[in-house]
Parts: sequence; structure tokens; C-alpha cells
Amino acid sequence: MTELLTAAQMRAIEQAAIASGEVTGLELMERAGRGVVEAIFEEWPELAKTSHRAVVLCGPGNNGGDGFVVARLLKEQGWEVALFLYGNPERLPPDARANYERWFGMGDVHPFTDRETRDPLLCDPHPDLWVDAIFGIGQNRPLPELVTKMLHRIYYEQNWCTAPVVAVDIPTGLASDTGQSVQTFHLTSDLTVTFHAGKHGQYVGDGPLRCGKVVVKDIGL
Repeated sequence: MTELLTAAQMRAIEQAAIASGEVTGLELMERAGRGVVEAIFEEWPELAKTSHRAVVLCGPGNNGGDGFVVARLLKEQGWEVALFLYGNPERLPPDARANYERWFGMGDVHPFTDRETRDPLLCDPHPDLWVDAIFGIGQNRPLPELVTKMLHRIYYEQNWCTAPVVAVDIPTGLASDTGQSVQTFHLTSDLTVTFHAGKHGQYVGDGPLRCGKVVVKDIGL
């Protein structure tokens, strides 16, 4: 196995590349989103042949920014995309906010809700793909209640439609340094697309069970 990185090490590599002028954060985000879409079509070639429906869940940080890129790229391929954002778009980091603006001209942004009834925006018709871009490798605390409720709803819907779950960098609620789940309930991904190098938590603790297949995509660092 190649070298595995901690969250701090990965952030340091990205920050050094940006500080050197070799790349911008916005370019890295675009490369990450493209890497996710590439990995999806490599894993499920049938999804690349015709348009499908995806539900993309974005969080309040740069992981969510990656999700906006994924949503835009799928939309450009003719997919129907329902995008949900946890958090206030006004508080997104600059690069994530830029991709929010790019997406906003293409589709709606729905808020996470705590409704317990079936949400047609989420599951009618059932999606062919779920994309988890809520929290990335920096998440190591129990999830906000609203996020947990959303994941519960997806869990039940996913059991009905059996569409795969793809995690951007790491499944939400899995600590990337230890591989420990930050709470009892969690989603299990079928595919986890991470960047530059694998992360410790994908291979230890609960990681092997929660990440599914792990694919590392080069983003030019």
C-alpha cells in the first residue's frame, strides 16, 4: 500500500501548492470533482451511457464545494440532479461559494430538512446515485442532528432503490485519521473517491466496512 496521509498532512500539501502559485484552490476543487465523476463512470460504465438521476448532498465547507462541481458536471452530461445543502451559502468558503454560484445558474439548491414524511424532491423518482459531499476529512465530532436525520432518510430510501452511495474523500461521520465512526448511525458507501493519496481512516477501524471501494484520484499536487 502506498503512503497514507492524515488530514493535517493533506491540508499542508494543498496549502503549500496553493502558496507556491502552482495551483489555486478553485482549480484543485475542479480537479477533485472531475476525479469523482471519472471514478463513478469507471466503476459503473452503464451510468455514462445515458442520463440518470443523482442526489448530491453538500456540506458547509470545501467538501461541499467538491459536491457542487460533481453536480454541475453530471448536469452537463444531461443528468437530472437534485442538490441539497447543509448550512448557509453566505458562509461557504470562497472556493466552495464560487462553485455554489456556478451551480446556482443550472439548478436549485434545497436545504436539509428534518421532515419525517417522504420528500419528493429527494426520492421521486428514485435516484440512480447518491453523492455524499457533506463533511470531509476534517470531521471528527458527532454530526449535527439535521444531518443525521437526512442520512436516516437516505438510508431507508437507498434500501428501496438500491442505488449506490459515493463518498467524496471520506464518508460523512468517519474520522479520517482513526477510522472510527463519530456516532452509531452512519451511511456505508459503495465507492469512496479520495485525492492525491489514501487516508488512514479509510483502511483502519470502521473504514474498510464504511468506505466500500477506495479510489485515489490524482489532482496534480
